[in-house]
Amino acid sequence: MATKLLLTFAICRLIATVGLTLDPTELLRLGVDGQLTVDSSDVDTASLDFGLMSRAEPLAVLHPASAEDVVRLVQAAYGSAQGFTVSARGHGHSINGQAQTTNGVVIEMSGGSRGGVWLSPAGKVDSPRVSEKLGYVDVWGGELWIDVLKTTLQYGVAPKSWTDYLYLSVGGTLSNAGISGQAFNHGPQISNVHELDVVTGKGELLTCSEAQNSELFHAVLGGLGQFGIITRARIALEPAPQRVRWIRVLYSNFSAFTRDQEYLISLHGQPAHQKFDYVEGSVIVDEGFINNWRSSFFSPRNPVKISSLGADGGVLYCLEITKNYDESSIDTIDQEVEALLKKLDFIPASVFTTDLPYVDFLDRVHKAELKLRSKGLWDVPHPWLNLFVPKSRIADFDKGVFKGILGNKTSGPILIYPMNKNKWDDRTSVVTPEGDVFYLVALLRSALDTGDETKSLEYLTNQNRQILRFCDEAGIGVKQYLPHYTTQQEWVDHYGDKWGLFNQRKMEFDPRRILATGQRIFKPSSSFKPASW
Repeated sequence: MATKLLLTFAICRLIATVGLTLDPTELLRLGVDGQLTVDSSDVDTASLDFGLMSRAEPLAVLHPASAEDVVRLVQAAYGSAQGFTVSARGHGHSINGQAQTTNGVVIEMSGGSRGGVWLSPAGKVDSPRVSEKLGYVDVWGGELWIDVLKTTLQYGVAPKSWTDYLYLSVGGTLSNAGISGQAFNHGPQISNVHELDVVTGKGELLTCSEAQNSELFHAVLGGLGQFGIITRARIALEPAPQRVRWIRVLYSNFSAFTRDQEYLISLHGQPAHQKFDYVEGSVIVDEGFINNWRSSFFSPRNPVKISSLGADGGVLYCLEITKNYDESSIDTIDQEVEALLKKLDFIPASVFTTDLPYVDFLDRVHKAELKLRSKGLWDVPHPWLNLFVPKSRIADFDKGVFKGILGNKTSGPILIYPMNKNKWDDRTSVVTPEGDVFYLVALLRSALDTGDETKSLEYLTNQNRQILRFCDEAGIGVKQYLPHYTTQQEWVDHYGDKWGLFNQRKMEFDPRRILATGQRIFKPSSSFKPASW
């Protein structure tokens, strides 16, 4: 009783601060099996994200023990006379406060009482459910991909499509798309899901798939959390390779670089031995950056210099490719790689190769994270900008941005790689540019307080605006990935022809507009009055 009284007092105090009239006993009557808390450390954690560019304190934080806890909370929000908002938070890797809420409850889907626990289709806590015969794994929506990988590898299988960084939640990446160098072949992660359990904005726990509640299924995939909270995902699996041949080659000519990338992704339908398993690329505009953690192949004793390679416009391009293999193909891996490389037009003396276990390749960015953490360079603001650029305009983007706006300074990796649009399902909520092929351009910069103006948060944020303005004025037709806008009109423009369907789905599955208000797409219904709107 004392604990309940203390919680009541704390929530009343918070509500008085922001001017709401929500009765806290609504929350106390939920009877959740997990933990509903207003502890300052929990609130502080939920107030920030990886971007470190915005802060929003929730009224309370829920650590659910089951999908039913999520149902109880959302039902309370949906049925409350005054109401409150609900945001699901995975591992906190949003960039612009997308998983935050000021006048509501944040559901911490990862860690806590749910950490390391998987969910059965019946919604009860169970052991990991890997079906080798049917080729799928059932997983709690807040589980991290690194833990999915570790568990499935025990059965000799693994998911088909990945993100570059594995310390992200399943529900988080499926709410966006989930992309990496395998997307040209298998599509994004949202193209490799058989089934979902979703708690809608009305507090309904529904199982959905292509055949069951298909409208909700397609809405939630890439839906930015607007239509429901993913509590279970059934992920497609394939036999896991044992090792990876990891290769990087350099280009000084952008046309040759993109021509080779587009050729490699055109092989997606070929037998395994006739194609690479992963195709990515990066742009190097800073002489010092070529030898950094993203380019760990290059020896510190013999650093590569942009000037020595005849870079066009002072810019180099790095093609990054892999070939998976195991004991049965170890005798042919050299010949397969050589045959593919012969068809590419890179700088002949720039081949850098290493072999490593499959899990080490997939988890490669985490090792970089540990290095950056040791230097105090991880928990800094991240003004990232991720864009989908149509193939028809990628050369214009190169000229205007890589060789123009960026100059010769950057403070983080710049990724660029093409994907096949036919690997994406247009029925999902994601929007992509026109054309059969489009590129991801990811400017993954970090703002550093070093006294160098070009590394400051203000400089990089302004540069992002300049890039977006350039694309708009040049009519390049980019689409933001992990999008961030501040007005609904910008969201309408982002979704274009899909806006009508997106809005219709919102009214069907979250009619009071209580979910994921940190995305700033829809204002909560009139009874909600968040100070940030």
